[in-house]
Amino acid sequence: MLFLVISTPAPTRPSEVREHRKNFWPWMQDKLDRGIARSVYPRIGRGAVVTFDVDSHETLHRLLNQWADAVPAEFAIYPLMEPESIIAFLNEDSAAA
Repeated sequence: MLFLVISTPAPTRPSEVREHRKNFWPWMQDKLDRGIARSVYPRIGRGAVVTFDVDSHETLHRLLNQWADAVPAEFAIYPLMEPESIIAFLNEDSAAA
């Protein structure tokens, strides 16, 4: 299951959470190495955009709680589809018409 997650960190002074932010990147690298995250991009200023590939909503929930422990944030979550899935869906839909 693919999800795009956009974080907006809690409004604190960046200097107050610098060490916590440093811990985020090794945590995220582990997720990239294990294939749980497909991509991660830091946002200008603060925050990040991550594409997670997880097996369940519970796994995503666990990841977001771990993330929020490192860097308290609000998350915008968008479910995604693989490009080939939407193409198959559209082709199936037109064949049924």
